[in-house]
Amino acid sequence: MFVSRYRVVHGKDLRYSNDMSDRRVRGSDSIVASNIHTITAHEGDVTAVAFSNTVLATCSSDKTVRLWSNTDFLELPSSPLLGHKYLIHCCEFSPLGFTLATCSQDGTLRIWDIKTGECVLCASHPSKCAIRVCRFSSDGAKLVTGGDDETVCLWNVAEKRIIRSFKGHDESVTSTAFSPDDSYIVSCSSGGDLGGDMLVWDASFGHGKFLTRVHDCHDLGVTCCSFSPRCGMPDSHSDSLKKYLIATCGNDNLVKLWNLVAEVGSINVTVKLETMLPGHKDSVLWLCFSPDGNHIASCSLDKTVRLWNVMTQQAIISIDEHLSYVSFCAFSKDSKYLATASNDRTVKVWKLSDTSVIMANLSGYEEGGITPGYPSNESSQIPNEAWSIEEVCQWLSSLGLGVYEETFRKNAIDGKELNGLTAHDLETVLGVAPLGHRSKILRNRNLIPERSSCINKIGEPSTTPEEFLCPITHEIMKEPVIASDGYTYDKLAMLSWLEKEQRSPMTNMNLTSAELVPNRTLKMMIQKFLQNN
Repeated sequence: MFVSRYRVVHGKDLRYSNDMSDRRVRGSDSIVASNIHTITAHEGDVTAVAFSNTVLATCSSDKTVRLWSNTDFLELPSSPLLGHKYLIHCCEFSPLGFTLATCSQDGTLRIWDIKTGECVLCASHPSKCAIRVCRFSSDGAKLVTGGDDETVCLWNVAEKRIIRSFKGHDESVTSTAFSPDDSYIVSCSSGGDLGGDMLVWDASFGHGKFLTRVHDCHDLGVTCCSFSPRCGMPDSHSDSLKKYLIATCGNDNLVKLWNLVAEVGSINVTVKLETMLPGHKDSVLWLCFSPDGNHIASCSLDKTVRLWNVMTQQAIISIDEHLSYVSFCAFSKDSKYLATASNDRTVKVWKLSDTSVIMANLSGYEEGGITPGYPSNESSQIPNEAWSIEEVCQWLSSLGLGVYEETFRKNAIDGKELNGLTAHDLETVLGVAPLGHRSKILRNRNLIPERSSCINKIGEPSTTPEEFLCPITHEIMKEPVIASDGYTYDKLAMLSWLEKEQRSPMTNMNLTSAELVPNRTLKMMIQKFLQNN
C-alpha cells in the first residue's frame, strides 16, 4: 500500500509573520503523517466527520450519515443513517460513543442510536431555521446548538427538550463549544460584512444574558471555536481564578488563541487574545484540539490541513492531498489519527507520528530548508524545462513518489518532457495508475519556479475549478444554491430548469422539493477566485 507523505512546516515566528514558507524534512522523521485510508462512498461533498472510540462518522451534502469501523474502515450494518432532507453541517458523538448528534440545513437536530441506526430524537429550534453546529457537554447530559436564527439553544439530552435559548448574536451562529468543565459555553457568529463576534454564556446556572462579548473576533466572520481539553485549572497566580484556552478560526485566514479567565463562584469573565497563527492562504473553515491537548488541527478553503503545536504555537504539518477545499477535521480519541473531509467527496484518515521528535530535530536543518516539490540543489532555481532526467527524478522523490523514478529514467523524462506530459501519458506510458498520483504530479509541476499557478503558457487565467461551474450552464456561478438533490447550481439556471422540469439535472430523479438553499461557502470561494484572476 502506498503511504502518502506530507510536508512539515517550520516558521521562524508564526505569531507575527504572514510569510510562512513550507519546507520538507527528509529522513525517517519526515513522515509525520500517513494516509492509511480514503473513503469515497459519499455522492456529495463531505461536510463533517467525528470519531468515537470504535466508530468514524461521516456526513455529506448527499443527506446521508455513514458509520465506519475504526479498525478496518468497513461500513457498519446500521449505516447509512437516513432522514435529513438537506446537507448536514455538523456531527458529534456523545462522550460514551453510543449516540451521534447531527444537524442540518433542513432545520433539524437528530440524535441517532449507533447500534441500531434508529433516530431517537428529531427536534428543531423554535424558528425552524437551519442548525449549523451541535456539541455535547463533557458529561453528555447537555447539548448546545447554534443556527441561522442567531440563537444558541441549550438542550437536556435525557428529557429531549430545550432548557434555555440564548440570544445576543446579530448574525448566524456558526460554532459553539462547552468549556471542559461544562461551566461555560462559547458561541461565534458569521458576522456578515463585519467581523464576527464571540459570546460567552453561563452553562451552569442558565443566565440568559451573555457574560462577555468579543467584537470583531475575525474579519468577515468566525467559522469555528473550540476549548482546549486541558484548561479550566486554577490560575497559578490566584486560587480564585480559572483559565481556559480557546481556539477560533475565520474568514481572515487566521487561527487565533484566546485566554478566558473566570472568577471562581462568580459570573465575571474576561477574554483576551493570546496570539494569532497565520499560514493558511484562504478562509479557515474548521478546527479542533487533539484530545490530549497538544495540537490543533485546522482546515481551509486553500485545500490544506495544518497541525499546530499548542505549546510552541507553530505549524508543524501541512497536508495538501485533497483536490478541493477541506471542510472539516476530527481527531481520534487517542490523538493518533486525524480524519479530514473535503468538497472532493472524500474522507482521508491520517496516522500521526510523534511530532515532538520532529520539532526537536528541526533546529538541525539549515535556515534555507528544502522547498516541497523541488530538487534541493541549485536546479530548483532554474526553469524546470532545463532539468536533467536525474533532476526530474529527484523532484519526484521530493513529492513522495520515488516509486516511479525508474520508469521516468527508462523513458528519458527530462524537464522538457515533464512539461509536455498529460494525465493520459502518465497512466498509459509511465504506468502511474492511481488518479491521486497523476493529479499530484501535474499539480506540483505547475508550481515549479518560473511558472505561475494562476497563468498558463499563453497568459490566460488557469482552468476554473470544476466546482465553480454550474452543471446546467457550465459557466461560473453567480448565486450558487443547493437543490434538494444535494447538488449546487446557479440560481437563475436552476429556476429556469424548474419551470420546465421536476427532475434533478444531475441524477434525473424526481426532486423532493423546489426549495433552493444559498451555498454561501462556495459563493465566497468563487468571489475570491475571481478577485485573484
